[in-house]
Amino acid sequence: MDRREFLQRVAALGLAAGVGKVFTFPPELLAMAPESRPEPVLAQANGTNYAHLVGDAVQALGGMKKFVNPNEVVVVKPNMAWDRTPEMGANSNPIVVRKVVELCLEAGAKKVKVLDHTCHDARRAYANSGIKAAVEDIKDPRAVVEFVDERKFVEMNLPKAKSLKRWSFYKDILEADRFINIPIAKHHSEARLTMAMKNMMGAIGGWRGRCHVGLHQNIADMNLVLRADLTILDATRIMTQGGPSGGKPEYVQVKNLVFAGVDPVAIDAYGTATLFGMKPADIGYITKGYELGLGEMDLEKIKILNA
Repeated sequence: MDRREFLQRVAALGLAAGVGKVFTFPPELLAMAPESRPEPVLAQANGTNYAHLVGDAVQALGGMKKFVNPNEVVVVKPNMAWDRTPEMGANSNPIVVRKVVELCLEAGAKKVKVLDHTCHDARRAYANSGIKAAVEDIKDPRAVVEFVDERKFVEMNLPKAKSLKRWSFYKDILEADRFINIPIAKHHSEARLTMAMKNMMGAIGGWRGRCHVGLHQNIADMNLVLRADLTILDATRIMTQGGPSGGKPEYVQVKNLVFAGVDPVAIDAYGTATLFGMKPADIGYITKGYELGLGEMDLEKIKILNA
């Protein structure tokens, strides 16, 4: 069963009914969630035209029409959690986000929602990240930047989780036909690094401070539910210290890279090794994600396509 069928069955059992209500995710349905590891194939593009990098990386994987069908609702989740300007490297590059949205529209998406559950004030973070303006400048009514509505978080049981047995997740992501994750690669004071899997913290509700107790297992557990159809890792700039919020130019290195793939564990493993010079096993949530069957962490088994 693929992600779309899985979530359609969720909606059929009532998850889609009633904004503002709280639902318990049926354990018997979660047990039906896809278990096979995604294909560990990553596309890598290098250059200074960041829009072209995104297009080249996605094309190397088969093009956006492989991931988005006509008349589908797509949720795009960049990291725009911080009240920081683009050159600070705390948020996803607005050029990268805009290009992903444009590719979804070209593939025929009915609507593309761009959102994040921010840490800093949402209005300031959306604006100063440059992402809100970049998406609105497309001037297509199908592309919208939405603020997270706290009433739309729904509680779910996660019987296959090892630590995060029950938590709340954002309803619009669960119901979307397609979900695209656009993390930025950067240092994180507690997780050591944040990329694809860690970016899902912006898709959950509740007291997120609680998730920092047993953080690495909790990150892996939330990825049991939050499975992106496509991940675009923004490494045009990376933050090497002071993360996750940064704030000093000297924390940032320009790399001019974009990675794309469907396997979040492989993306994080490859990014850890190539961008930060660390071993995938050095990052706890990568190992724990691999143990849960969420993806591949063995670098020798990850196929790299140079776009």
